[in-house]
Amino acid sequence: MHLLSMKKINTLLLLFILALLILPMPCVAGQFTVTKVYDGDTIKAEGHDIIIYVLLAGIDAPEIAFQKQQEGQPYAEKAKRYLEKLILNKRVDIKGYGLGAYPYNHLIGEIRLKGTIINIAMIKKGLAEVCHEMPPNGLNIAPYREAEKEAMAAKRGMWSLGATYITPRKWRSMHKAKHDIR
Repeated sequence: MHLLSMKKINTLLLLFILALLILPMPCVAGQFTVTKVYDGDTIKAEGHDIIIYVLLAGIDAPEIAFQKQQEGQPYAEKAKRYLEKLILNKRVDIKGYGLGAYPYNHLIGEIRLKGTIINIAMIKKGLAEVCHEMPPNGLNIAPYREAEKEAMAAKRGMWSLGATYITPRKWRSMHKAKHDIR
């Protein structure tokens, strides 16, 4: 009987993931409790008897160090700590926009807590920028861009670095050869 119920759970989980892949518009993933913050734009959450890994939609946060003896980008640790302060161990609403690329396959999601869109809050604080890639279908990127303009004008967070600021995308490309074995 236990084996049968495990098969049902696995089948339901597979159907959930397939639905996320084929739906062209956003779907509500639901309420989850954030159990881990990996960096300024990636979390782990639990709920509905599943664990999901979420990449915050529409944002790109400074990169933390790949290994302990390395240095990450300026503001990377601040971004992680601020995101922890906002949502760690809290119940949040996650709206899914599909899955990210292999090898991670994270759910691309917008996170809300008490009416606040956390993705935008990270940008407003100057701890993330608007992602330079095409936004997922259904995500209204305009308020993200407006928040970024505001943070840049006020020189908040990473924008205080001025001309020395390097985007997370460029930083990843500069450090990929040294650290990424893919």
